[in-house]
Amino acid sequence: MQIRETEIPGLLVIIPKVFDDARGYFYESYNERVFREHGLPTGWVQDNQSRSVRNVVRGLHYQLEPYAQAKLIRVLEGAILDIAVDLRKGSPAYGRWSGIEISSGNRLQLLIPRGFAHGFRVISETATVFYKCDELYNPAAERGINYADEQLGIDWGVEPSSAVVSEKDKNAPSFSQANNNFVFNAT
Repeated sequence: MQIRETEIPGLLVIIPKVFDDARGYFYESYNERVFREHGLPTGWVQDNQSRSVRNVVRGLHYQLEPYAQAKLIRVLEGAILDIAVDLRKGSPAYGRWSGIEISSGNRLQLLIPRGFAHGFRVISETATVFYKCDELYNPAAERGINYADEQLGIDWGVEPSSAVVSEKDKNAPSFSQANNNFVFNAT
């Protein structure tokens, strides 16, 4: 398993070692010892899974402290453009987003630390997304940022008229109006 840093501190791509043969493939998607050795979250307490059709945009979602969630994202079927936005005040990447294609074919995973908003767009006919969280869902702490916020300028790769978005996500506040209590910790 390789761990690759992105341009945003703390946002990591996890690359598994895949064993392919005539029977199919095998790979280890999570190893607590490896994560612990790299100082990564290991206390996963909730697994979530969604299935969506092409051009569905889910997000941008997060939970306020003390209920913030780190997430380990992977795709079981299909492909997505996965987006993470740094919400940590004082971060050198505050307000910046990073996007990566994650698919059942490339088998990449994205480790999104606490203090980020998360969303994705389905780029295949359908996609099944699976992710681990290190904190339980807390509806009172749930927040969102409008996926089409001009200040963030996220390129979802789809025209807004073709995006399939929930009313809740369409009506989420802008980045500048969103409730956010995250602070960057450089250590």
